[in-house]
Amino acid sequence: MILDTNALSAFADGEPAALAAIGKAQLIAIPVVVLGEYLFGIAQSRRRIEYEQWINRNMRYCRVLDITSETAARYANVRLELKRSGKPIPSNDAWIAALCLQHSLPILSHDRHFDLMKDIRRIGW
Repeated sequence: MILDTNALSAFADGEPAALAAIGKAQLIAIPVVVLGEYLFGIAQSRRRIEYEQWINRNMRYCRVLDITSETAARYANVRLELKRSGKPIPSNDAWIAALCLQHSLPILSHDRHFDLMKDIRRIGW
């Protein structure tokens, strides 16, 4: 399962429903884009030290998904499909969607725009 930024935040905050969903996953994957968004967010947080300690303790249980040339090709297809349908999404989320497709993994997210893309299964909590 791929974690979106809001899912990673819920994980760090110990939200029970998010933890239950994550607990069912065989693999927890974090796109490098999500990691960047999360680190940017916590750098501005008054709980920065607490969150940095949490991420350092828990990253060993997660697989970080890097962007490759295969991801880039899938990203282009995602953006094109959504542009043609008149339903563009934020650029970072298109990268995350491309990684979902590339690795054939569902995404844990509150963002319903992932539902617009065929072949991506969004899990909410």
